[in-house]
Amino acid sequence: MSWNDDIAICRRMLRGGSKTFFAASKVLPREVGDAAIALYAFCREADDAIDGPSRRVDAVELLHERLERIYEGTPDDSPVDRALAGVVARFAIPRAIPEALLEGLAWDAQGRRYETLSDVLAYAVRVAGTVGVMMSLLMNRREADTIGRACDLGIAMQLTNIARDVGEDARAGRLYLPRQWLREAGLDVETWRAAPFFDDRIARVTARLLAVADVFYARASAGIAELPWNCRPGIHAARLIYAEIGREVARAEFDSLSRRAVVSTPRKLQLLGKAAIVSLAQAQPSLAPLRPEARILIDAVVTADAQRPHALVPRRRTLHDRALWVIDLFERLERRDQVLRSGRAS
Repeated sequence: MSWNDDIAICRRMLRGGSKTFFAASKVLPREVGDAAIALYAFCREADDAIDGPSRRVDAVELLHERLERIYEGTPDDSPVDRALAGVVARFAIPRAIPEALLEGLAWDAQGRRYETLSDVLAYAVRVAGTVGVMMSLLMNRREADTIGRACDLGIAMQLTNIARDVGEDARAGRLYLPRQWLREAGLDVETWRAAPFFDDRIARVTARLLAVADVFYARASAGIAELPWNCRPGIHAARLIYAEIGREVARAEFDSLSRRAVVSTPRKLQLLGKAAIVSLAQAQPSLAPLRPEARILIDAVVTADAQRPHALVPRRRTLHDRALWVIDLFERLERRDQVLRSGRAS
């Protein structure tokens, strides 16, 4: 099957279950949007493999084997694997990035405990920050600060997911809220896990997590301003729509046990319009230091690029580069005119 056929299948996979990402991908340039669809289709399959009823640890090993074949250029006969093999080769995505994603999924399979906010952030870096970093690479933005802010956006979105899914996760035996925060709120963690319920203590912890998410959304804004102009509306759309999920949780008084927050289609359309407007504004650079939990991803890209031939490493043009390019263009045009004039004279 062709690349277009594989992407069409991946796109159909996401249309039903990943509506927010699907909507955002539609307003990205075709090249980036198609590559993002391939990337997210693999992430979706990997997540589904781990998040099934058995949550088997051996599923992680099978995913590692699939990834190994993808990076060897001999992917399984699957539209998702074939498409991802093309993407990682074309955009030079270091293998350590999707490996970190699989590590986060392995933590799910193992039932890892998250005691502190830092523990939760380390998880968010792996299962969502990785996606943000890979999206930045699809847009040929590989600078440490930019991919760090892309990781911030992934973190923010994952914290929103955790706040939205407190009830769903608890009923499945999962807990991603920092246990330390629950104890500080006066809850016995194991008693609550055995019989989840909602009260003002859970509300305070959920609100606290969403406040942290808002900090990361703000940090991510500065990085979006560094992306290609035609990519900014799509990424802003994802940022705004996910942040709105948090607003819906807040409107329900932070009760995500008895209901699951959903952003309506009309509201999503409004936010898509807002994303286009926000993309025109000049964002202020973020002075916030990169989170230490994110270093694993940033260092992976920096190290991989340092080991690649310099000519193959995409580099952003500075104002000086653009000026030299314009001067060179005018010189070439002038030489062409001289040749044409001399030809006419003879």
